[in-house]
Amino acid sequence: MNFEVKYVAWLLAFFLLSGCSFKDSGPITEYTLLAKPVSPVSSSRYRNKAIKVSYPDALKEKLSRDINYSYSLSDRGAYQNSEWSNAVPRLIQGSVIEALDQSRIFKGVLPFSSTAYEDYRLESTIYDFSHHIRGEESYAILSIRFTLIDTSTGRMTKTRKFFYKEYTKTVDARGFVDAANIAMSKLARDLVNWLR
Repeated sequence: MNFEVKYVAWLLAFFLLSGCSFKDSGPITEYTLLAKPVSPVSSSRYRNKAIKVSYPDALKEKLSRDINYSYSLSDRGAYQNSEWSNAVPRLIQGSVIEALDQSRIFKGVLPFSSTAYEDYRLESTIYDFSHHIRGEESYAILSIRFTLIDTSTGRMTKTRKFFYKEYTKTVDARGFVDAANIAMSKLARDLVNWLR
């Protein structure tokens, strides 16, 4: 009898204390980067060359599918019910490949996993890609450096850091994603103009 009472009391305590862990936190909304299409260029010195786009490195922190926000330089978090459809570096790499392919600057635009020979390699480092909330201001930050490498010599041809700050219409994940897509569209356009 004593054992049964203890067992029932333990079972009841377990369900009461762990009740919050069984609650449904709501459906997760997935977002992706959608840069506006880039127009083909009329002429390019790389028209007969192939380029391979490397997987971007993250400078300060690991980038995953989380949609990150910050209230200060040291106070960071991630939205619970919203995430990217793929890891952030993969989405940026895909957007860059798509923009370069649309621009027709190069004869071929390859992902880094390709075994084909490339004349150039485009490397990148992500400095920041997150939602910044500072008092009354809310904006998306996209900060990334690209470096063009000549694979025949292993030398850097050129490098440039791009920085975009786009204000959000709403202070939530949806507002950030909309602003991030504007920033990505500007990056795609500026990257093509820089490379050509």
